[in-house]
Parts: sequence; structure tokens; C-alpha cells
Amino acid sequence: MRIASRRGRAVIVEGNLCADIANASNGAFSHRVDDLYEEWEGFLRWARAGAPKGDQPFEVSELDAPVQRPRQVFGIGLNYLDHAAESGVAVPTSPTVFTKFPTCLVGPTATVELPSTTVDWEVELVAVIGRTADRVSEDDAWAHVAGLTVGQDISERTVQLDGPVPQFSMGKSYRTFGPIGPWLVTPDELERPDDLELQCSVSGRVLQKGRTGEMVFSVSELISKISQICPMLPGDLLFTGTPPGVGMARKPQEFLQPGTILISEIEGIGKLANPVEAGPSHPQSAG
Repeated sequence: MRIASRRGRAVIVEGNLCADIANASNGAFSHRVDDLYEEWEGFLRWARAGAPKGDQPFEVSELDAPVQRPRQVFGIGLNYLDHAAESGVAVPTSPTVFTKFPTCLVGPTATVELPSTTVDWEVELVAVIGRTADRVSEDDAWAHVAGLTVGQDISERTVQLDGPVPQFSMGKSYRTFGPIGPWLVTPDELERPDDLELQCSVSGRVLQKGRTGEMVFSVSELISKISQICPMLPGDLLFTGTPPGVGMARKPQEFLQPGTILISEIEGIGKLANPVEAGPSHPQSAG
């Protein structure tokens, strides 16, 4: 099953058609997609007992982020062996966790605003929590996942790495630095949810390509480890890390440029297509 938010209303997606959940359930479930995660198990029972058929054509450009305002957004650094190597650091022995502030989240076709000339790309698999995960085991972790979506952990590298202590959360939380979507896909739709191909390209040039099966810490390991410290709540997002190919590690370094299109895609889930433009503080805007 695929769940999206179309112009602020939760929908079930089937091909190029969608069904409005609030209308189809006669108001039993909210029109707000975030509310669905709070009652995820009840929603699944209703949908699987006879999910409404899509009857409304839609365009991806009409879709918002499939999670609007999560209470917590977890990010994982250096979670692919080759990305750790290109970054010049040792492979972590436990997950490197930071947060992205929720106000950075935008939808699958939203414009990304560049505040500077050192903004980098990071395609990532994002897990959405559907049931509170509190001190869960690895074996039980997937039972707490509502679904998976595509994400971009866009990063302003100067802010992220400047100073005596890295500022991961600040460098990764500028406005528009968290595109996600185009929808949430429930794990049962995927034959191998732990091993999906993901790819990032800019204006047709492939810059990142990998498989989620190459992660140092799997989705289930991450959820188990994080939940030993703090509960993961319905609607929370888990950005699981990026494969190699980021711009900062290239020689010479490369960064996002105004006027390009940032494409992020994951096998079996879907694709983001975000135009990139200069923000108010970008040198190009200053003239």
C-alpha cells in the first residue's frame, strides 16, 4: 500500500489514481496524514479489510511530504562502508546519530533553496515509525515501521564542519533541506525491504548509486539501538545514511548549483525531483 498527502489530504495511491482516506472512511480517519500514524494499526485493519479503489487522477506535483511535522527526525552518519572511506574516517562501531529539525521537510517536487555555494546532496532511505518503539529488539523492529520513503539529507558543508565541534544538525536543517516522498510504501509491498537500490543524479548525471543492503547498521539495528535510549514515536522519521558519491568527497569538490534538478530515487518506492535555486543569502541572489 502507498500512502501520500495530496494538497493536505491523506490518500491511498494506486498507479496514477488516488482515494481520499477521510472521505472513503466516512470520517473514521483524519484527512491529515500525520494523524494516520497515531492510529496506524487501526488504519491498516480498515484498509486491508477492503481498501478503497483510487478514483481521482493526480500529479506528483500535487503531493506534499508524506509526513508533515514529525516530533523527531533521526539522521545517521557514515552508515555505508564506502561513504565512511571517502569521508576519511573509521567505520563507526555504533550508529552516529544526529537530528534534522522538522521545519526543513518539504515534498517530492519542492524547490531546494541554496543558502551558499557549499551545499551537498545525500540520497537516503527513510523509515517512518508507525508504532511506538521503546527498547525494542532487532527481531521486533520492523513491526514498528509504518513504511519507507525516499529522502534527501541535503547538507551545507561549511556550517556542518566548521568550528571545533561539527554542527551536523544545523548544517542539515536549512529550509527545504529535507525533501521526502513521493509517498510512503508499506514494507509488505517490497520483496526485500532491507536491500533496495538507491540513486542520486543532478540534471541527468548520476552521482550516487548503492544498495541499502550495504549499510553498516540495518534499519532494524538502528531502530533497536536508538529505542534503547529514547522512544521512537508514530510519525517519526529515520534517515538511514547515504552511499558514496557525495560532492564534498570529490576531487575537485562539487556542490549543488542553481538551475539544476536534483533527482533521488529508490527501487520499489519512487522518485523525488527537486529544482535547485539560489536562496536569498546565496551569492548569485546578492548580485
